[in-house]
Amino acid sequence: MARFQSILTQSANGVKTITLNRPEKRNALSPVLIAELTEALREAETCGCGVVILTGAGSAFCAGLDMEHLATMNALTPQEHRRDSENMARVLRALYDFPKPVIAAVNGPAIAGGMVLATIPDLTLATPESKFGLNEVRVGFVPAIAASFLLRQVGEKRTRELLLTGRLLKAQEALESGLVTQIVAVEELMQTAQALAQTLLQNSPHAMRAVKRLLARHARRRLDEEIEDAIEVNALQRSAEDFKEGVEAFLQHRRPDWPSLKARA
Repeated sequence: MARFQSILTQSANGVKTITLNRPEKRNALSPVLIAELTEALREAETCGCGVVILTGAGSAFCAGLDMEHLATMNALTPQEHRRDSENMARVLRALYDFPKPVIAAVNGPAIAGGMVLATIPDLTLATPESKFGLNEVRVGFVPAIAASFLLRQVGEKRTRELLLTGRLLKAQEALESGLVTQIVAVEELMQTAQALAQTLLQNSPHAMRAVKRLLARHARRRLDEEIEDAIEVNALQRSAEDFKEGVEAFLQHRRPDWPSLKARA
């Protein structure tokens, strides 16, 4: 019996590959997938692998939050909203603080939380068809946890633009922004990721760990504070009337009628 329901893991030649495995859902983030990915990363810290590759099954890397979970959001208590936010923060922080090199092999769209999973790793390979975006404002949500990581990658001005517009970036723009390391033809993606992993394995494991530990330590104190603030903002926004309307409108395939606009009238 498989240990995981929503991911696959495979180890070979010093490399552990973790595959988000919900292709029928475009690898959307469910509570089960988030918990299993957290556990798989924890196991990879102490296993014999020297490099981790993170990818998705099917035609998408990760489409963001699962619609079935999204549909239950309005029924959750404030405590459940906070626990959801903490779980997401935990897996993103595990990826950011991971002691070994991580390569994201982005095989398709990486949206919302999927974009953060795709861009936090040390190296991000993407296909020409890949798209990236944090479009949460379109459903009345705030990608607060994502903002902390994005600020470090592209700076404040670019972060403001991406979070406020919610627009999608094509692979080439993501490359020019520093979110993607290399664009690779889809049929060569995993082969290139594996070759890159083998190159990394030629380096000193101790030195690479030291580099990652140093960079994580530089960011830790401020990131600790930012993530705690972000969890609070996420939990509060999930109870906001605009978010409730945004989720309902999204599920009904209609334009939102924002309560906050009516309140100003």
